[in-house]
Amino acid sequence: MCGIVGYVGPRDAIEVLVGGLKRLEYRGYDSAGVAVIGGDGELATHKRAGKLGVLQRDLVAEPLPRSETGIGHTRWATHGGPTDVNAHPHLGDHGRLALIHNGIIENYAALRDELAAEGYTFASETDTEIAAVLLGREYGRTNDLVGAFRAVVGRLHGAFTLLAVHADEPGLVVGARRNSPLVVGLGDGEQFLGSDVAAFVQYTRRALAIGQDEIVAIRPDGIELMDFEGRPVQGEEYEIAWDASAADKGGWSSFMAKEISEEPDAIEQTLLGRLHDDGVDLDEELAPGIDDDVVRSITRILLLGAGTASYSGLLGKYAIEKWAGVPVEVELAHEFRYRDPVLDAGTLVVSISQSGETMDTLMAVRYAAERGARTLSICNTQGATIARESDAVLYTRAGPEVAVASTKAFSAQVIALYLLGLHLAQKRGTLGAEETRRLVADLRALPAQLQTVLESGGEVRELARSMSDTRSVLFLGRHAGYPIALEGALKLKELAYIHAEGFAAGELKHGPIALIEPGQRVFVVVPSPRDRNSLHPKVISNIQEIRARGAHVLAVAEAGDVAVLPYADDVLRIPLAGPLFEPLLAVAPLQMFAMELAAAKGLDVDQPRNLAKSVTVE
Repeated sequence: MCGIVGYVGPRDAIEVLVGGLKRLEYRGYDSAGVAVIGGDGELATHKRAGKLGVLQRDLVAEPLPRSETGIGHTRWATHGGPTDVNAHPHLGDHGRLALIHNGIIENYAALRDELAAEGYTFASETDTEIAAVLLGREYGRTNDLVGAFRAVVGRLHGAFTLLAVHADEPGLVVGARRNSPLVVGLGDGEQFLGSDVAAFVQYTRRALAIGQDEIVAIRPDGIELMDFEGRPVQGEEYEIAWDASAADKGGWSSFMAKEISEEPDAIEQTLLGRLHDDGVDLDEELAPGIDDDVVRSITRILLLGAGTASYSGLLGKYAIEKWAGVPVEVELAHEFRYRDPVLDAGTLVVSISQSGETMDTLMAVRYAAERGARTLSICNTQGATIARESDAVLYTRAGPEVAVASTKAFSAQVIALYLLGLHLAQKRGTLGAEETRRLVADLRALPAQLQTVLESGGEVRELARSMSDTRSVLFLGRHAGYPIALEGALKLKELAYIHAEGFAAGELKHGPIALIEPGQRVFVVVPSPRDRNSLHPKVISNIQEIRARGAHVLAVAEAGDVAVLPYADDVLRIPLAGPLFEPLLAVAPLQMFAMELAAAKGLDVDQPRNLAKSVTVE
């Protein structure tokens, strides 16, 4: 979850490190710190609890020496609370070595006991300090930072990315990774390391993905890459598809506001080049890992995700089953491998992860591959671990998403799943030509339709402000509206810190209706009355039932739906669209509502408490 950055080169390292941490702060904002090797050959560090701004102010008041070698860290706390002492970097070798860490070292207690028995003492409560002291001990034996890394990383269990510098080796940063992300930025006479490319995209768009159980050493004139045994390996270079301006607010009040505004473009970019008038073309992207023979042999599909990604999977399930006629199950990635699931060569496992580094999803993908299933990744981040380890990848092209609460990534994930559903339908012959053309037209219409929804932001803002003291909100939906109810509730929990629950509307009489009392606010995602199989009358009945018990009903309904008017206290309108496309229009008002309610309560929209963007620990 933590953000890490490393630099060697002619620039002022502090400037590079702090700039990188600013773009990585969405990965953790409990504390931050930096370590540099000054021109006098001494190691200098500074770290503070709190958000990055606390560290920045201290660095202005008490500047560290100019340096061309350094590492920086922004933390999401696991072991030990968010204090100055527990903040990274941690030191070893009598203060000559500094180390930062992303992940969890599971055997840290045994290693701590071993070091304590040798007389070592510890200042913090963290697992990271154990790795720093262990690395410092090994450096004292070898006087070789790369060699010390090789000796230490094999002893560590769990998930980790480690970066370290030593005062005796200026111009060198060494990193290692296992089950946690690390990427190199390739420059001219300078090199970068980061937990993702946002750390260095301001300076270079050339990146190199670091593989599982690999060590990298960066120096101004190049990099050295090897496995944990010291054998040279070849990294995979790629070009970053966006520039630093994409990770800036661009005048918006928050990254979340900016990213909601980018949803139409995220959908359009995810469709670009993949749609033609008569269907979908994913052949080049999915082959050879998932070619036509594999597609025709699929007997079932498992969609894996966590949080928002799992809700996009629920929407994907409706589309894939309807269009391709393949049974689909949606599973929480963190529960999947612990129940001994039955998998075989006829199972396609589709993982959904914005970052492509979500630890529980990554472990589920590895589990599925080991048992013979085909794996497909739906991912928004080039070079991510899950994408590299899957048989095929379908990138969502949403651009960088900085706000912790996902918005445009969710919409792009749903679109990618819909494209997959159409691709499977074409290959398996389950959709007629006329129906396919209609669905293609519906997909193409979505960006413009969504743009009209976003223009209702003022109405949503006023509604949110009128509810700033609300302590509980319920969300109801049926069929494809049910995942939107779940997502709306999640956004409100994440951002406004109030009780919010999403329910399938049909479950109302099976228990949840007991929560309804006079004044209870309830959002209802109302399906279109135009579909011949519409659940519209049943949802209207649900509204009447809760209204009769004093609920305040806030309906999200399509334009022209007059049947809802007698029973709803407030109505947010969305354009007319097909049953599987309306949810992508209905989710935007709920995202905006959660954002505006949080803002009305004076809360940080982009960095909600206790959360971080990329969950890289299990």
